[in-house]
Amino acid sequence: MHRQMGHLSKARAPLRFQGLDHTFNMGDRMRVAICDDEAVQQQILRKYLEEWAQIKGETLETAVFNSGESFLFAWEEDRDFDLLILDIELGRLSGMELAAKIRSQDERIPILFVTGYDKYMAQGYEVAALHYLMKPLRREKLFQVLDKVKRLEKNEEKLLFKTDRGPVSMPPSKIWYVEARAHQCVLYTEEEEYVLSSGIHEMAELLEHYREFVRCHRSYVVNVRHILAAVKSELVLDDKRRIPVSRSLEKTVKQAFMEMFKG
Repeated sequence: MHRQMGHLSKARAPLRFQGLDHTFNMGDRMRVAICDDEAVQQQILRKYLEEWAQIKGETLETAVFNSGESFLFAWEEDRDFDLLILDIELGRLSGMELAAKIRSQDERIPILFVTGYDKYMAQGYEVAALHYLMKPLRREKLFQVLDKVKRLEKNEEKLLFKTDRGPVSMPPSKIWYVEARAHQCVLYTEEEEYVLSSGIHEMAELLEHYREFVRCHRSYVVNVRHILAAVKSELVLDDKRRIPVSRSLEKTVKQAFMEMFKG
């Protein structure tokens, strides 16, 4: 796997987030994955991305991959990207095939296709592509897409939590479930877990404002978007993790699930 990481030295002005009953000042960053097998195109994309970040005062991090296979290998370990830039004309695994694999597991991440042929544009609807850019790449066109990505980011509120690792911010969509642990609770994402200073009742009150969350047990709050199935007295999540569901809350969970996915 060929992977390059690039960081800009100029930091973005700190953002202020409100989380539970604590407020912290935190910086932010934008992570972009480039999947292109042409070294020249990689250099152009990184150059334009860095220029945009400097103009906007953003902190930008890029990861560059030479093939769809190498990206998928890395993506299994790290899915925390804000934008994927895919060349359609890759090797054995095309950019369009790569996008389909990504979409089967992640419906939200913005995908930008870069291609020399407009014949692929119609296929982009099948993978909900954010945009197409034609080669040769024009800087102002890429800047417009990056501005759009930032607007989309701002539309999803970030929550900030006081954890055993320090303050951590994330959008609600990244939370899989929360579990009570004594007078604290543990927040689980797809890949991480954080011990919070808040109790389960406080977390339930916070998350009930988001329609994807439901109390499934006195000790659990779950994101229904990640429920794969209900088996007896348990909920099976997308990654096969299991959490309990109380008999008294089965109807509530089922209703929340149907409301989320009925249309």
